[in-house]
Formats: sequence, C-alpha cells, structure tokens
Amino acid sequence: MGKIPKDPNEIFEEITKDYQIAFGNDLVSIALYGSGATGDYVPKKSDLNFLIALTEEGINTLERSLEVVSRWRKRKVSIPLFLTKSYITSSLDTFPIEFLNMKMNHILVFGEDVLANLSFEKGSLRVQCERELKAKLLQLRQGYLDASKRVRNLRLLIASSIPAFIAIFRALLYLKDTEVPARREEIVSRVCEEFDLDHGLFSTLLSIKDREKRLPKGEMDWLIQRYITEVRRLSLIVDKMEIP
Repeated sequence: MGKIPKDPNEIFEEITKDYQIAFGNDLVSIALYGSGATGDYVPKKSDLNFLIALTEEGINTLERSLEVVSRWRKRKVSIPLFLTKSYITSSLDTFPIEFLNMKMNHILVFGEDVLANLSFEKGSLRVQCERELKAKLLQLRQGYLDASKRVRNLRLLIASSIPAFIAIFRALLYLKDTEVPARREEIVSRVCEEFDLDHGLFSTLLSIKDREKRLPKGEMDWLIQRYITEVRRLSLIVDKMEIP
C-alpha cells in the first residue's frame, strides 16, 4: 500500500492513471481542491479532495471506481466529488459558495478545467452567505449547549465549524470585490478588516482548531460565547448588504 503523501503533487500521476483505467474516455477531468490546493495541507491530518468530472455514461457507472476509491481512502484521499459538466453549470445558483471556493482554489490534475470559466450571480451568492451564516449560528448555539462547558467538546465544536466559515469568508470577500487570499490566516485577517470583526478572536479559533493553543475551561467558555456573538453580528451585516 502506498504512503500518505507529504505533498499532493506526489500522487497526481498515479491517481490519474487509476481513474483513466477505471473510466477510460468517460473521464473528463481531475482537479484537486480544498486544503491541498491552498497551501494549508498538513500530511496525515488533512484529507485530499478531488473533483472528478465524468461524461453522462461515466456518472451512471460509478461502480467502475469502487476499488480505486477504496484503495485511495487508505492514503487520506477522500471519496472524490463525481460530477458532470452539465451538473456543475446548472447548480451554480444552488451551491454558489461551494463552487466559488473550488474555482478560486483548485489545481488541474488532468483534462479539461471545468471550473476555470464559471461565473456567479452575486445576488444568489449573498443570499446563500446569509442563509449559511444563520444556519451555522444556530448550530453553534446548539453545539455550545450540548457541550455542557466540557473543554474537549468545545474544542471539537470549534474544529468542526471553522472550515465552513472559511468558505463563507471567501465568498464574502468576493462580494466585496476585494482580493481573496488562498491561506486561511490571510482570509480571516482580510474578512475581519472588511467587516470590522474581532481578528484576535478568529486567530485564536484557528489556533485551537490546529491544536496549537489550549485554553482553560473558563476561557474556552468565554471564547465560544464571543464566537457566537461575532457570527450573529456578521449575519446581520450580510442581511443588510447591498449588491451593486
């Protein structure tokens, strides 16, 4: 069995060959997205995420990839996102945040770049940002109560919630027509500047997610409450945000 890669580039040739064997001419493209494409990849901790575009025939015969998918999961490669070009173009108004993030941060591994020329309607994007922020706010409140002030549970709540906010932050910067950095720390810094959020708070949340920082029970409880307050404030800002 192959090793978990130290750098995503190490597996590009091998994974391409595997999916070419599985799908032949029904394989349209392979693109790496997520932390592996942004510089935030941490070997043995981060999963590698691939979007695999297939023809209609290919998407209807996914069983051809079962063995390949199973084998690569042992090397920290997530189950790929299998899509067709038509699905992508017809879903931009439904999943604008997700596809915008992929477009902004992906590496073409094989074939046609099906993400490069995507365009997004800013009104739909703002609505999804508002909806996602309000949904995440509810989840944070419920998660806080469920954690019952246990430090481990509060830490898990932070770790599980931060990636979704980074994706939303990228979309918000896009709506502001400002440069969108690739790295998480720079995204947080830019969003806090643009929306007058507590930069120290979000930097601390990132450090806790990455297990670089530990706080005692009282401080963790205060941190989560500040987290909830800032997310609520941001949701209200986005609710009133005007799109030119």
